Amino acid sequence: MNTFPGGSKSKVNRAGENVRNQTYNLGDLNIIEEWRAAHRAVLNTFQAILRNRTKGQNITVAQRHKRKTTIFDKLKRLPGMQLARMDDVAGCRLIFRDIDSLYAFRDVFLKARFHHKRKNKLDKYDYIKIPKNTGYRGIHDVYSYDVNSISGQHLKGLLVELQYRTAIQHAWATAVEVIGFITTSQPKFQQGDKRYQHAMALASEILARSYENMTGPFPEKSNIDLVREFLEAENKLNLLKLLKGLNSVNTSVSEKRNAILIFSQTGELEIKTYRSAPEALRDLFELEKSNPDKDIVLVKADTSEEVRFAFKNYFSDAQDFINLVEQGCQIVADFNISTFDKNTLLSILTEQDA
Repeated sequence: MNTFPGGSKSKVNRAGENVRNQTYNLGDLNIIEEWRAAHRAVLNTFQAILRNRTKGQNITVAQRHKRKTTIFDKLKRLPGMQLARMDDVAGCRLIFRDIDSLYAFRDVFLKARFHHKRKNKLDKYDYIKIPKNTGYRGIHDVYSYDVNSISGQHLKGLLVELQYRTAIQHAWATAVEVIGFITTSQPKFQQGDKRYQHAMALASEILARSYENMTGPFPEKSNIDLVREFLEAENKLNLLKLLKGLNSVNTSVSEKRNAILIFSQTGELEIKTYRSAPEALRDLFELEKSNPDKDIVLVKADTSEEVRFAFKNYFSDAQDFINLVEQGCQIVADFNISTFDKNTLLSILTEQDA
């Protein structure tokens, strides 16, 4: 096959436009499926590069294909988005122990000598320096795939997103996605009850100040005001209690490196594992067709522990976030109590402010 996956970029864009307008047919879905499947080679190339360069370092590397439902939702949310230019269909995630190691690795990687071209300017997607107003913090780089072989020429120009996060930022992002699963709101996309979005943005500011000596989306707030406002929001939403009440899924991922995670609307998680990536990809598309109401994603990492760590949201695991934000409130407020109690802390802060 020497043509662009799906026939051409214009065909992929037309299929995406038909999805946006709810006028798509089987031919459109086949074009999109072929185009999505082609990103497997891109992912495999980049994960091999990343694993080689992170060897011996305390860095988690994982990859995922963007879910069909998420692709379709993104097309509807962003009217100007052309499907062939969607840059996060293929994604590699790197999780670091701290910000210094994140930037150190990225600085070296940006100087790497290979043909794949970074599409974005250095700081365009640096959401650590300039966090999103949702509270999201991390760095994204988008690369355009290049290849010298004749057999791979049709893949040239496909895009892959590299996502850099610290473990602290990852804990927050995981909690945001879990909230999207267990409530009718999507704070990640600024949809639904705005109180969840505001509470998580405040939590992001608390984590940035308490653990990373940085600021988040509310740098102007005083420490006392920040913690008090978060605790007041928490009292109304019972967000931490909601997250604590989840039963973290205990289904283990086998040592097979390709896993399809199937998340039902009732909160149940089914996991299918595969030794062969092509087999996993074929099954992914069939599962999507037969289970249109389920959230289905194909992920890959070296070990079951890395799958669980990199994709905690699918295991309803927000415990890291809960521990970090409770301790973070005390650090930012400069007040230590042996057992965290939000009402006690809120009362103390309110009295201090008065």
